[in-house]
Amino acid sequence: MLKRVIQTEIESALKISPSVLVAGARQIGKSTIVQDMDREYIVMDDITQLEAATHDPQGYIKRIAKPVTIDEIQKAPQLLSAIKLSVDQNRVNGDFLLTGSANILSLKKSNESLAGRVIELTMYPFSAKEKNQDINVNFVDQLFDEPINRLAIKKPQPEKVKQFVIEGGYPLAFMMSTAKERFLWFNSYISTYIERDIRSIGELRDIDNFIRFFNVLAPQSAKILNKSNIANDTRLNSATVDNYLSLLEKVYQIYLLKPYYENIGKTFIKSPKVYLTDSGISSHILGIKDEKDLEHSKYRGDVYETFVFAELLKHITYSQSVMEFFYYRTQDKKEIDFLIKKQGEILAIEVKASYSVKPIDFKHIIDFQNRSSHNVTGLVFYHGDKIVSFGDQLFAVPLGSLL
Repeated sequence: MLKRVIQTEIESALKISPSVLVAGARQIGKSTIVQDMDREYIVMDDITQLEAATHDPQGYIKRIAKPVTIDEIQKAPQLLSAIKLSVDQNRVNGDFLLTGSANILSLKKSNESLAGRVIELTMYPFSAKEKNQDINVNFVDQLFDEPINRLAIKKPQPEKVKQFVIEGGYPLAFMMSTAKERFLWFNSYISTYIERDIRSIGELRDIDNFIRFFNVLAPQSAKILNKSNIANDTRLNSATVDNYLSLLEKVYQIYLLKPYYENIGKTFIKSPKVYLTDSGISSHILGIKDEKDLEHSKYRGDVYETFVFAELLKHITYSQSVMEFFYYRTQDKKEIDFLIKKQGEILAIEVKASYSVKPIDFKHIIDFQNRSSHNVTGLVFYHGDKIVSFGDQLFAVPLGSLL
């Protein structure tokens, strides 16, 4: 079994909280991790277990052996109130480990049940470093904590970067031996798991409308969200668009990245940027099956940016430090792909799919450095093989360093 960064976080959380929720998309390896732990294991995909839990939630929780893992808890949200009662009556750290393929704590009927009694951990598809089993160092922590020009970078492999971009982080996708098998798996994943989870947590009257919406939204990954354009392209009203966006967020298929704001004499864009959370799904929907497709796709830059976004999000999520994640865009069109803020320091990051970097690639970062009250380090990710300094706190960094 490939080791995951989140495993140690789960073990630590169980020591200090009576209940822990591990939430993330289907098929990313949640069940594989929790089944390997020395605990009673119950999955709500089992119809008999689900019927018993639905019929008598409090009695069910009383009867099951503890410590217990309850997998796919979103199928039986009524158990949350019963778990709350059990915790209040007999608080034992580690009694309940819950997993869900939907953000169940964001659902109206569930959001208050375990308040103050649960640690929620978000799990994402495999990072590139997890796929390479290089999990001991958090790359974003390194960028903040070590001199960037002294970072130990493995020999960058542009072809391997492209492979990782196209495959994404779903284990069953990157373990497929051919592009055709991967294509079939992604098709099945979208039509089976995403649709199933959407149906289970929200109102979805017309699946054809939803699929049309998803196919229109997916090519917008790495772009500023324009709900009006999406509504026009899908022939859906604004309320339906908002509902579909919310549902896709709750099943961890999209992420809305907030814009950055600072009083620096600029007017900022207020809309978020939308990202698919996996570059493999993004590549699939855009018809990118191999490296040749990637290099010739008009979406090439967006797919690379989606890949870097997903990698940064995973490292930020699993960091021991508190960080904030933004994009930067002003009304006068000064744009930086990503800003990562840690206390008074900011990493300003641009993504280029090119093999070279020029000083002009840093122009918006330099403008931001000159205006911001924070200590800003600028990075441009590219397909080169070395970290190259372009001035004070400005560096070109190989995309391969994410692997």
